[in-house]
Amino acid sequence: MIRQMKLTDLNVVLTIYGEGLKTGCATFETTIPSKEKWNSSHHKTLRFVAETGEQVVGWIALSPISTRQAYSGVGEISIYVRSTYRGTGVASLLMEKMIKQSEKEGFWTLQASIFAINKPSITLHKKMGFRTVGTREKIAQLYGQWHDTVIMERRSEKIF
Repeated sequence: MIRQMKLTDLNVVLTIYGEGLKTGCATFETTIPSKEKWNSSHHKTLRFVAETGEQVVGWIALSPISTRQAYSGVGEISIYVRSTYRGTGVASLLMEKMIKQSEKEGFWTLQASIFAINKPSITLHKKMGFRTVGTREKIAQLYGQWHDTVIMERRSEKIF
């Protein structure tokens, strides 16, 4: 089941994020943010969790790419799934929910910056209608190793 994320979900959301950190191909961050920092950096309503039974097994959220009004309908997507649930369709369900709800709230572009080595994430985004905009070569280091990121975007067909 996909539902709206609650503030009480933040402990498990951050635990799942921590699993992503450990992969070395999900984010350039090296520490889990505080609940306050995570909460303040993500859209207040465009955040959802996937539950199996009563266990949160994944989450998706949007972050603004800019505070400028011209970019108010552009958001950066973050999606993380508990390691034991990857490849089960959870990410697709989360993505479908985000696409539908973000369009209802006036978002015309969803974008993602994905490690080039993270083939499952690139495949998911393509499946959900994202296209590759470009590759940023050696954009940043993680633990002393340079990484490329693939920039992907999905443009709403409903808003245009």
